[in-house]
Amino acid sequence: MIYLELFLTFFKIGLFTFGGGYAMLPLIREEVILHGWASSEDLIDFIAVSESTPGPFAVNIATFIGRSTAGIPGAFCATLGVVLPSFIVILIVSKLYDKFMKSKKVQGAMSGVKPAVIGLIAAALISLGKQVFFPDGYYVSTSTLISIIIFIAIAILAFKKKNPILLIAMSAFAGIVAGYAFGL
Repeated sequence: MIYLELFLTFFKIGLFTFGGGYAMLPLIREEVILHGWASSEDLIDFIAVSESTPGPFAVNIATFIGRSTAGIPGAFCATLGVVLPSFIVILIVSKLYDKFMKSKKVQGAMSGVKPAVIGLIAAALISLGKQVFFPDGYYVSTSTLISIIIFIAIAILAFKKKNPILLIAMSAFAGIVAGYAFGL
């Protein structure tokens, strides 16, 4: 019953993740690898494609993983699973908004959740960064060096507030050129 498993797994991911798609990465990584739906390398590809396509990251990655695991019905189940918890919470919060936002307990909880979200995003960045930049251990291959150069160039442009779409396109183009030039 793969469809139910996809739905419940992504429902749990959607339910227990605060801070958006990036904060979901550690839980997505753990669940997807535990279930054998993708390897670490495949997951990095899913993340890259999910980031590069329009729409929310969490929806995109759930859809891609669901599709690769169980076709179109799997994509539907995973996507519904990741979206449904937020939908339910938004319905509840919209009804109780004034009570929630004036509550010192809710304000305190949100203050406590913010650093945890940053920590989850940082953990995902370190884990995935290690896998992208040093896939063969701390050996600097040509592909690792090219990845680091592209990362630094794009990071500099991002800090200069360049258009994110342009940065993604430039990264893809640089990766394609490097792949052909160096046979990566």
